[in-house]
Amino acid sequence: MSKPAGPVTNVDDAEEHESLDGEYWGGSYKLLTPFMSENEGALHLNVSRTPPGRVGCPFHYHLVDDEVFYVLSGTGLLRYGEDLIPLRAGDCISCPAGTEVAHQIANTGPEDLVYLGIGRNSRTDICVYPDSNKINVRALKKVGYLEKVDYMDGEPERPKILDLAETLDT
Repeated sequence: MSKPAGPVTNVDDAEEHESLDGEYWGGSYKLLTPFMSENEGALHLNVSRTPPGRVGCPFHYHLVDDEVFYVLSGTGLLRYGEDLIPLRAGDCISCPAGTEVAHQIANTGPEDLVYLGIGRNSRTDICVYPDSNKINVRALKKVGYLEKVDYMDGEPERPKILDLAETLDT
């Protein structure tokens, strides 16, 4: 397998990344646009392969980044908000950002479900996972849980800037 050079990447030459977790989660993907990533391009394209009975990622929605998926082969199920939609080769799935409608793809067929995933990978995206109440703040490179607190919770009684200002007067 040769390393992609320049703006053209053949799917056979793209590095495959596999991630399996337990009996039901995971699959593999190949990034087909490494040149975009290397040059801070806005769009990314990958080909994903999900084995039978598995789900590639948790139910989620994006606040900034749109996603589009195009099914190449296999059959599956799209969970889109409250809807369950059967998938087959030739289906194109649109997941606009900012709608707060979560999505998830499962392979419900007897063979691998293979699809293209197109979207942005912006540094400012926030991804929300309604089933687990996690969030992913990409700019902070952190996935975790938020706890609602009062705006001033944890702030000192006397703001630090006032102490710093006194050091300037001397």
